[in-house]
Amino acid sequence: MASLATHFSAFVLLSPVGLRRLLCSSSLYLRNPSQFRAKTWYFSDPKWKNFDLYSLIIALPIASFSEIFLFLAFSGHPTYRFAFFQQSATIFLFWLLLLLIICRENLDPMHIDEGFVFVLAAITFFIEYSVIGKGISGLGGTMYDMLGALTLACAFSCLYLSFRPWSFFAEFFLSSGLVFKGTWMLQLGLSLYTDTFGLKGCKKMAVWPKESENAEFKCDLEEDGLRGLAVMTLLFIGHAIGVMVLSFVLFGWLARNWNWRCGEASGPLLQQLESEHQLVLMRPTSQEIELE
Repeated sequence: MASLATHFSAFVLLSPVGLRRLLCSSSLYLRNPSQFRAKTWYFSDPKWKNFDLYSLIIALPIASFSEIFLFLAFSGHPTYRFAFFQQSATIFLFWLLLLLIICRENLDPMHIDEGFVFVLAAITFFIEYSVIGKGISGLGGTMYDMLGALTLACAFSCLYLSFRPWSFFAEFFLSSGLVFKGTWMLQLGLSLYTDTFGLKGCKKMAVWPKESENAEFKCDLEEDGLRGLAVMTLLFIGHAIGVMVLSFVLFGWLARNWNWRCGEASGPLLQQLESEHQLVLMRPTSQEIELE
């Protein structure tokens, strides 16, 4: 929340995770739509292919510590200062969620229900929504409200997948939402925290102690603020269209190119699908034996 660097880091972490999730879930759905089940994380073999998970395990504690450092070092208004602590706690919750997913993968999956993990993910997204934009007012707060809407979409997608894991639409929505969150975080960093890519007639995000207790994205004239809001709204729509086009193009490309599908050759997901497929094939045989 504090600078372009933090927003760029969020983009680097979120968008690749969303793209990989979209790639793997689409691959499994195209392989056998009737047996598709959404996963909290799509693990691959060999383990080095899960580099996005390992990078998050390393990066999230660092990001959480950075927010705590800003909380302790910042000497501004308590409202804006406490927002750093809230962000740090939220990042730490996501890190704990990833540790739970890893433990479930390495231990017996039957001990931890996957629907329960999706519920925890939804709760974590709801907590993130409650702290997004805290300590920011004015036009900047409105822009962060758009980010909050994306977080709510991810939360409801996780909640829906907790009791309907075979819903590919919810999985597709969650994956695209993560990509969208990443690209929009980058856009906020460029538009709110830089002068080069900032909006015309507006100053980059700053704390104005004599005027407000929050950080604010100020514009010289009211017309500049209205124009800036219109531009950011159009950019938000443009990001939405771009992400959806990318998602559909990726899905169509996977449908035509079998060799590039995720999890087609090996891995625990493929083994699980094959075992489920064998059980389905065995059921008619057992019924025929009973009839005989």
